[in-house]
Amino acid sequence: MFFKDVIGQDSVKKRLIDSVREGRIAHAQLFEGNDGYGALPLALAYARYIQCTGEKGDDACGVCPSCRQFTSLMHPDVHFVFPIVNKKERSKPVCDDYIAEWRDYLKETAYPSAESWQQFLATGNSQPQIYVHEAREIIRKLNLKSFESEYKIMIIWQAHLMNDACANAILKLLEEPFDKTVFLLVSDTPGRLLETIRSRTQRIQLHAIAADAVARSLHESEGLDPQTANAIAHTSGGDYLKALSTIRLNSEQEKFLELFITLMRQAYARQVKELKRWSEEVAALGREAEKRFIGYCQQMLRESFIHNLHRAELTYTRPDEEQFLSRFAPFINEQNIEALTELFRLAERDIAQNANGKIVFFDVAVQTIILIKKGNERR
Repeated sequence: MFFKDVIGQDSVKKRLIDSVREGRIAHAQLFEGNDGYGALPLALAYARYIQCTGEKGDDACGVCPSCRQFTSLMHPDVHFVFPIVNKKERSKPVCDDYIAEWRDYLKETAYPSAESWQQFLATGNSQPQIYVHEAREIIRKLNLKSFESEYKIMIIWQAHLMNDACANAILKLLEEPFDKTVFLLVSDTPGRLLETIRSRTQRIQLHAIAADAVARSLHESEGLDPQTANAIAHTSGGDYLKALSTIRLNSEQEKFLELFITLMRQAYARQVKELKRWSEEVAALGREAEKRFIGYCQQMLRESFIHNLHRAELTYTRPDEEQFLSRFAPFINEQNIEALTELFRLAERDIAQNANGKIVFFDVAVQTIILIKKGNERR
C-alpha cells in the first residue's frame, strides 16, 4: 500500500509525510475513522514511507529493499497485531499463528474491514479479539534489535478489540516506549479503547472521503460509468466500503427494504406479536448484517424526512424505495425524526457492543410504535 493507493485524505497524507521529513515521528499514533475512510491503508502507507530507504518524494520509492519486503508484507521490522479467534487447538493464540492468512487477506483486500476479515477467517459466530498472550509477543518483538531499519513499527488494527489485560500491558509500553519504536493503532471505534491509551497517542482523525474522489475511484477501479459512479459516491457518505457495498449488495438491500417496510407497517398497526417475530428474524442475520441493517434504517428515515420537502435533488433512493416512501414519508416529521434517529443510533451502539440482537430489535420495534403514533398525530 502506497499513499497514492489511499483514496482522498490528502491533508492527512501531507501531515504524515511532513512528520517523516521533519524527523518528528510520534512514538504512538492512533488512526481513527471508519474502515471505509481508509485508516488501515493509510497506516500501512505511512509505515512503508517511514521504512523506505530510497528516493522518496510524496510517496515511498517502491524499489528499495525495504519497499520490496513491505510489498510482500514480510519486512522484519514491521509487525502486525490484529483480531483472531481462539481455536481449540491453540491454547494461547497469537497473531503469528494467522500471519499467512493475514498477508493473503491484505494482498487481496485494498480496504480491509472487520466484517470481511471475519469472513476470510470463516469464524462463524465467534467474535475475533486480541488476546492477552499477544502483549507478551509484542514485548518480545520490540525487545529485539532492528534488523534493517532505523525504526521498529508495530501496527495494531482494530485496537479496541484488545481485551483489558492486553490493553493494560500495551499501556506500559506507551508510557515507557522502546527507543526508535513506533506504534500505529487503528480503530473505527476509538471510544472503546482505554482512555489512558487514547491520551498517550497522537490522534490522526480521518473524515469522510470527498465524493468526487470516491466517484473517480469507482470509475477507474470498478469500471462504472461516471453518472453511476457519482450517484453511488453521493449516497456513500464518503465511506468507500459503503460505496462498494452499494454495488455488490443489491440483494441485501432489497431484503433490508422488506424488513424496514415490515417494521413500519406492523408498528403502525401495533402488531406486537408480529414485531416480536420480526425482531427474531433480524437478529438471525448475524451481527455484522444487523449493523448494516441499522445503517440502512437510518438512511431510510433520513430520506423519508427529506422527501417531505419535495426537493428531488436532495433525495437518493432507488425506484422501489421511492415507491414506498411516497406513501410512508408523511409519518416521519418534526414530531419524531430526532427520537427515531436516536433510537437507531443507540441500537447501533448496543449491537456493536455485542448486546442480544433479539432484545435490541424488539425494543426498537416497541419504541417505533410510540414514535410512529406521534408522527401520525402531526399529519
